[in-house]
Amino acid sequence: MKAVILAGGFGTRLREETEYRPKPMVEIGERPILWHIMKNLSTQSLNEFVICIGYKGDYIKDFFLNYESRVNDLTVTLGGGGASVRHSKSTEEDWKVTLVNTGLSTMTGGRIFRVRDHVGAERFLCTYGDGLADIDLPSLIDFHVSHKKIATVTAVRPTSRFGAIEIDSNNQVMKFSEKPKAEQWINGGFFVFEKGIFDYLDAECVLEKEPLENLARDNQLMAYHHNGFWQPMDTYRESQELNELWSTGKAPWRNW
Repeated sequence: MKAVILAGGFGTRLREETEYRPKPMVEIGERPILWHIMKNLSTQSLNEFVICIGYKGDYIKDFFLNYESRVNDLTVTLGGGGASVRHSKSTEEDWKVTLVNTGLSTMTGGRIFRVRDHVGAERFLCTYGDGLADIDLPSLIDFHVSHKKIATVTAVRPTSRFGAIEIDSNNQVMKFSEKPKAEQWINGGFFVFEKGIFDYLDAECVLEKEPLENLARDNQLMAYHHNGFWQPMDTYRESQELNELWSTGKAPWRNW
């Protein structure tokens, strides 16, 4: 089963970082968030990736082309061709990564449509290149297989940016809740699609609009409820929060 990762957007809400690199390459610890997503998926047996690149896509290509040199210790002999020797072996060597230039301004649905030849007729996972979760992939996939529909979307309840005040009918403050979960479910990414998804896509569409709406209309979209950790990296504040979780050893998505 392949994982399609959407990594081509401009990341305008994180302009502090994305002026110089694509958002999926913004680092948590010493590795890009894209690596963290892939590592989490590969630990759950998804090792074949199709990455939809666009804005500053060469940055992502260079990362993977030079990946072995980045993650291993090296001895370099200067002169005579500059041969190098790796002193350790990366644990990600079984990854197969296909990088597809899906256009600079292409929308999410259009990016998926443009990698259809790389996906083929197989069922596949699809997620965004800027969000992390402690998703249970076997459970998600089992749910998808059980309902026999074209598509599954992972539904999450995000944590509020602000604390909440619980007030009774007499305006008495009963308690404070520090950043509670929202009551409403939203799209958290981590889709599972059958090949029939491509009947709902075209080169210009936005996945989150007509394709998902039409799938719902046709009773072909189901929601997998994820009650665990989920956090996008849309803002500089959120990138700092993810780095704090990582640096303190409290990263819920770390399953390796």
